[in-house]
Amino acid sequence: MSRARQTNLEAADWLIARQDGPLSPGEQSRFETWMAESDGNKAAYWRLEYGWEQADRIGALGPDTVDSEEELRPARWSRWWVPMAIAASIALVVGSWQFATQRASMTIGKPVPDTSAQSFTTPVGGKRLVGLEDGSRMQLNTQSKVRTAFTAARRQVWLDQGEAFFEVAHRKDQPFIVYAGDRQITVLGTKFSVWRDGGKVVVSVLEGRVRVDEMKDNRLMRSSIIVGGDIAMAEGAATLVTARSEDKVESALSWRTGMLTFDEKPLPAIAAEFNRYNERKLVLVGPSVAAIRITGTFPSDKPDAFARLLRDAYGIAIDERETEIRVSR
Repeated sequence: MSRARQTNLEAADWLIARQDGPLSPGEQSRFETWMAESDGNKAAYWRLEYGWEQADRIGALGPDTVDSEEELRPARWSRWWVPMAIAASIALVVGSWQFATQRASMTIGKPVPDTSAQSFTTPVGGKRLVGLEDGSRMQLNTQSKVRTAFTAARRQVWLDQGEAFFEVAHRKDQPFIVYAGDRQITVLGTKFSVWRDGGKVVVSVLEGRVRVDEMKDNRLMRSSIIVGGDIAMAEGAATLVTARSEDKVESALSWRTGMLTFDEKPLPAIAAEFNRYNERKLVLVGPSVAAIRITGTFPSDKPDAFARLLRDAYGIAIDERETEIRVSR
């Protein structure tokens, strides 16, 4: 590793440590010593600090400061899958900044053996609230698989499948890191969710702020900082951040109360969402029903009730069978 890269890594570590709360006297002393070691250290730290402040400033000013509000606030899920160049520019405007070179870990060279490792799963339609040993809480959604490993230096969670909401206990010297596919989410705040569907990863922040890193071959490619009310949607090299979308975050987290909330969402996407939660599947027959868009809130475990509402509201035919509910015109 080059000296410049090492300096950037150390600067990032100090920035996160200082943002996470006041430093102890010992840490403050080490920070000041590190800054005094070279002008390169100062430059690296101030550059990252400036990027952080710019992210805050843009977030506080709101989307009116952005050239294209439409691009920042896609009305529907289907619109997030946009060309990579657009996604990259959006991520830049809403306040993400890139650490040109960093490492996967946010700790400052304190390798400590694992103290615990656990795994948790939920079945179709299941939910599970888990109290973690550090005082954090993790709520698993349907069909989820999660592994955890905590050390004195860091708290690590692997989301192998599904979705989880985290309420993270504040530990200044013990970052909370969630690995989801090729994304790594490092907690700088307290409450957020991560949903992984194959190569797609969606991060919704309810409170605080988190850092979303794109990883490739164990190398950090780029990072985005998102705050409460933001949603980051990522697949491959593309990352789209929708800023100040509090309503969308609330909708995305409605599963925690057993509900599903949709806003002008196409029926195929709604059927797929219900099918995540139920063994009895919604099956759409014919292109005419696929064009229907729905807004509303529905119990996640009642696909039959949802289908009957469709019948009453749109005159749609439904055929209820043991393992599926067929919807057609």
